[in-house]
Amino acid sequence: MNISKALVVVGLFLQPFLVLNGGESNNLTLTKIQVVAIEDSQSDKQYELYIKLPEGYSENKDKTYPVIYYTDGIWHVELLSAASEYIMEDVILVGISWQKDINQELKKHGEHISRLRDYSVNKSTNPEHQAKYQFGQASNHLAFIRNDVISTIEKRYRTDPDNRSYFGYSLGGLFGAYILMAEPQTFKNYILGSPDLKGDVPYLSALGAKSALNHNDLSANVFITYGSLETELGAHAEEFISTLKHSKHENLTVQRTVIEGSHQSAFPMTGVRGITWLANLPSQGGK
Repeated sequence: MNISKALVVVGLFLQPFLVLNGGESNNLTLTKIQVVAIEDSQSDKQYELYIKLPEGYSENKDKTYPVIYYTDGIWHVELLSAASEYIMEDVILVGISWQKDINQELKKHGEHISRLRDYSVNKSTNPEHQAKYQFGQASNHLAFIRNDVISTIEKRYRTDPDNRSYFGYSLGGLFGAYILMAEPQTFKNYILGSPDLKGDVPYLSALGAKSALNHNDLSANVFITYGSLETELGAHAEEFISTLKHSKHENLTVQRTVIEGSHQSAFPMTGVRGITWLANLPSQGGK
């Protein structure tokens, strides 16, 4: 079994399962993951952070570490934890949950419902849907990440503030594309898996042009993937990639990888390949 397949198996094996003990059952917890409650200071919304510190963090008192921030925390924690364990050990992982105190009516649609609001960049054209789900609040969620999440992590842990990375998949990939174009200096590296761009590329392109006036040069490393069976999504991703490559920013690097499979099956390999790409970039690792 090659390392890529092995990591997928490890990730699946780490999923919570039932341990039978005299007829009783207990949930397996990931003991290396710290769960920290955090509040959005703008709106009082409640979230959680899933934090994994590298092996030897407590012993290496003078060492600082790069940080990978990722959205859809509960969906991605196992895969990214397993991948980093084998490929990029000296890194702090910070998963960001969905809103925890969402109202019960919306919660009926799933624990993940707040991602529709937090990760989307445009409002819905359907008034009923817009009133219900409040699409298009990516700017507010980015402010939460910049002002609350990153500041909390950098106060509590020995991080390298010049070496932050973002990982997002699907709608989380769209959110990452938004961050890249709106506030590119937030992260140094971006892993955008199967970004759900749809008709958002022209908006993001205009946003990027406006942002460039403030930041002069878009400086970032970007890794974009999509599945070989994702025909429509892949076309939008290629449009976004073309926009980035034609922007002529000297300090912007873009790598594109097409992964065999569908939107669902491309995810595990996006995690493994994304972490591998990140580990091989210059200046990774602690100082």
